[in-house]
Amino acid sequence: MGKIFNRSNIINGVLILLFLVLIFVPPAKALVLEGLMKIGFFRPDTAVVEKQVNAAGDLSGIKFKDVDGKLVDLGELKGKVVFLNFWATWCPPCLAEMPSVNALHEKFKNDKDVIFILVDADSQLPKAQKFMDKKGYQLPVYAVASDIPEVLFKGSLPTTVVFDKEGRISYNESGAANYADSKFIDFINKLKTTN
Repeated sequence: MGKIFNRSNIINGVLILLFLVLIFVPPAKALVLEGLMKIGFFRPDTAVVEKQVNAAGDLSGIKFKDVDGKLVDLGELKGKVVFLNFWATWCPPCLAEMPSVNALHEKFKNDKDVIFILVDADSQLPKAQKFMDKKGYQLPVYAVASDIPEVLFKGSLPTTVVFDKEGRISYNESGAANYADSKFIDFINKLKTTN
């Protein structure tokens, strides 16, 4: 019996237990990813951003619906910088990046030239809004209300797309990132001032 509960076996058991928790408990995985973001991992790469000459085509008709049923059409947002994020409440990387998305939103929430659209990929708006309320986030939650071109969303969560004021894709990445990073904030400010 003493050989089973030796120090090495106990340490191995604890490590296996931690590994299983990270795999099967999404909030635990999100917490670890969020911690890694805070120490400098998962910075969004805006250094090599080239504006794609409207790679999404005409944005008119790409619509999203909020919890009150109000529709937003991307084509009507020309002249604004648009931060579009596809996420889900069950997605650990989405949950990990949400505090940084919220911090970015807080930075620009009173700026009429920057629009945030957080799209619940499951279209379960009550559940998504409940998550936002529980966390104290004031992020605007939407559901997909039209076809979404694959150039914007291929199905990977999270996916973030930023459009410049001309409606061109200026940033399009899948995977978690720290959007509260000062370089990303500078990137948004630059998009606001250039055409």
